Amino acid sequence: MDFGLVLQTDPPAAQVISLMKRAERNGFRYGWTFDSAVLWQEPFVIYSQILANTQRLTVGPMVTNPGTRTWEVTASTFATLNDMYGNRTVCGIGRGDSAMRVAGRKPNTLARLGEAIGVIRDLAEGREADVDGQRLRLPWVKDGRLPVWMAAYGPKALALAGEKADGFILQLADPFLTEWMVKAVRKAAADAGRDPASITICVAAPAYVGDDLAHAREQCRWFGGMVGNHVADLVSRYGEHSGLVPEALTEYIKQRQGYDYSHHGRTGNPDTAFVPDEIVDRFCLLGTADQHIAKLRELKALGVDQFAVYAMHDAREAVIDAYGQQIIPALTR
Repeated sequence: MDFGLVLQTDPPAAQVISLMKRAERNGFRYGWTFDSAVLWQEPFVIYSQILANTQRLTVGPMVTNPGTRTWEVTASTFATLNDMYGNRTVCGIGRGDSAMRVAGRKPNTLARLGEAIGVIRDLAEGREADVDGQRLRLPWVKDGRLPVWMAAYGPKALALAGEKADGFILQLADPFLTEWMVKAVRKAAADAGRDPASITICVAAPAYVGDDLAHAREQCRWFGGMVGNHVADLVSRYGEHSGLVPEALTEYIKQRQGYDYSHHGRTGNPDTAFVPDEIVDRFCLLGTADQHIAKLRELKALGVDQFAVYAMHDAREAVIDAYGQQIIPALTR
């Protein structure tokens, strides 16, 4: 199993770079960041410095979207980083939640997302692609490689990930829901004539190592609110008891009143008070190192290839070090 670190690009950027260097020293192989231009600093500028200050780390957004930047700009940015640092990027992509809504736009449609996946990958790898009716190619790209991993929850999005993406990003660490969603992605891949095993499965969630469970829950409760945004979209689209989405995912948002993106992804987010302890425990990794190892082994048995640690809490360095010293070695022997 691989491990990644997920950060927000809060200033100073030097701290983001320092934490990524620390992660690489501790055995993490991926460095991810949020991508929301109004809320945080521009990640692609910071990726250049992360890559320059590490040797092996692969970097990318968790996640970008097809609407913030034009597709040829996104592809060219990835291709430039790859040319400079040797194909060490991955494009995590989704419909766009905070990045689009904070700017007053709706998230992209799945049709637009599916088209963008192929176009961005083709352009970044040096192939010709159709962008808004215009055939384009980046003539300077040589031996480029850009895996595109798609974030998804609902049935149509899971199907699209299986049909189009190189990897699937699931932003929660509940084994029951992970099993359900991984099966849906792999079935869609098989139905599309693809090898289901070729799709990389990445689970991303907050991780907090320690004995004080109550404190850990309060540090990570924000995550249930972030996931709740996507779940609310699913409920509005498919209905509360449609049978298309497991009620284990939708039931907990009944008390959700709204969401202020100024607190997005922040510890102490007042809009996440509705998230019960049970959901925090199920969606996140909390407790002792041995408890983390046990849950990660369960996820690995379900086909998870990477666990990406959301480190938006008061113990970022301690969690990076605990994973490097105790948890990563146990999962990579």
